[in-house]
Amino acid sequence: MSIREGLLKLVGSESYSDDPEVLKAYSTDFSLAPPGAPNYVVKPKNTDEVHQVIQFANEHSLPVVPVSSAVHFYGATIPKQGGVVLDLSRMNRVLEIDELNRRVRLEAGVTWKQLTSELGKKGLRVMMPLLPHPSRSVVTDTLEREVPTNTVYDYGEPLQSMEVVWPTGEVFRTGSASVTGYPDSPSKGGNPSGPGLDFYRLLQGAQGTMGVVTWANLKIEYLPKIDKMLFAPVRDLNYAVEFVYRILRIRIGQECLLLNNINLAAILADDWPKGFEKLRASLPAWTLVLVISGMQRRPEEKIQYEERALGEILRNGFPEMHLAENLAGVPNLGRKLLPMLRNPWPEQATYWKQRYKGGCQSLFFITKPARATEFIGKVEETAARHGYPISDIGAYLQPIEHNRACQLEFDFFYDPSSPSEVERVKGLHGEAAKVLLREGALFTRPYGEELTRLVYERTADYTMALRRVKKTFDPNNIMNPGNLCF
Repeated sequence: MSIREGLLKLVGSESYSDDPEVLKAYSTDFSLAPPGAPNYVVKPKNTDEVHQVIQFANEHSLPVVPVSSAVHFYGATIPKQGGVVLDLSRMNRVLEIDELNRRVRLEAGVTWKQLTSELGKKGLRVMMPLLPHPSRSVVTDTLEREVPTNTVYDYGEPLQSMEVVWPTGEVFRTGSASVTGYPDSPSKGGNPSGPGLDFYRLLQGAQGTMGVVTWANLKIEYLPKIDKMLFAPVRDLNYAVEFVYRILRIRIGQECLLLNNINLAAILADDWPKGFEKLRASLPAWTLVLVISGMQRRPEEKIQYEERALGEILRNGFPEMHLAENLAGVPNLGRKLLPMLRNPWPEQATYWKQRYKGGCQSLFFITKPARATEFIGKVEETAARHGYPISDIGAYLQPIEHNRACQLEFDFFYDPSSPSEVERVKGLHGEAAKVLLREGALFTRPYGEELTRLVYERTADYTMALRRVKKTFDPNNIMNPGNLCF
């Protein structure tokens, strides 16, 4: 039996393709990673079919590239060695919404648009990253540790238990989802690390190299009863960072983030390109975005308490921070931006990172907030050497761990149809990564061949240990080979 015949037998003709045009669609994404086409595409409808395809792939030494989203930005789902793309988009059910335990169980193909819509009907929400693409898989973004904009809860780990098909084909459930009787067990799978074995961190950031997650449990929260959105123009970033530390450590606010003028203009502009250019010229260099909210119980009192606390902090330590419900020259900003922060990007609109020039290459890492200005300076110096306009660099600072740390992101916009711009951004991205790594940036999610090589070359012992683990879980090296250090 040929590979084609075997895959057809497993998933059926409607869920299989080797059409060149179909394969081409999986060969590239929105990144600058080189193309790489698969040989086959299959779309399993359930865990059993995933299990059978992976077993078949082991028997035929066939690389497997798991894919859950219709949109990708980092090159991690581009086949490096051909093989079969395991497209999980058909597995798109929201399996449970457990309001009592504030938990949702969903399959890997569920998108941000689908999940926010389903939860919203029940007055619930999931903590989400900044304006995710509506067609992105929620499970994928959670596994890839996309940082949420809301840091007041302990949502550094929104992921709970999950079901995974290991590279050998074995089906496994992590944490308390592994107990007898699940999902009707008392724990409801809400504990990621017990009483079953804790494998959930092994699968995070693994770029599909350690197994295929078919469903996962995520934490959810009630939608606030009342929201008040506040903005502050920022001229001294260090001053603003210290203010954010003061408020987040006592858990004031819900969403809290800092955007520079080009990123905020790309998000808000209605009229392109004139409206965008006018808006970014009028915006401050940076803007602090802060949402304070009243929750289910006594919401008005909660808002009043946080406003009093903010006022006291501003008077006694930060007189130059001017928090207001709007920004000068940007009418109705709060009314427009708040629903955007609670929902994915609108499906009918060009994604915000593609609005300016059509392409965007992002570089992000973890650091101390106090070092943000230092890293910004290094990136601007690097951009100048490559002839890239400093005024075109998007930047986004997301506090995490109550601002003890942050994710700092740089967005390099370019025209994908211009070979010179593509090459310039490639060179800038590569050199900036080297400079930042040398200065102490922590790249916890290294994407792309060059950045991956730089990171793993500096961690020889860890890399050796990771390869031993990979050999244990994936003895035939079939699962997304060519990514990370594999």
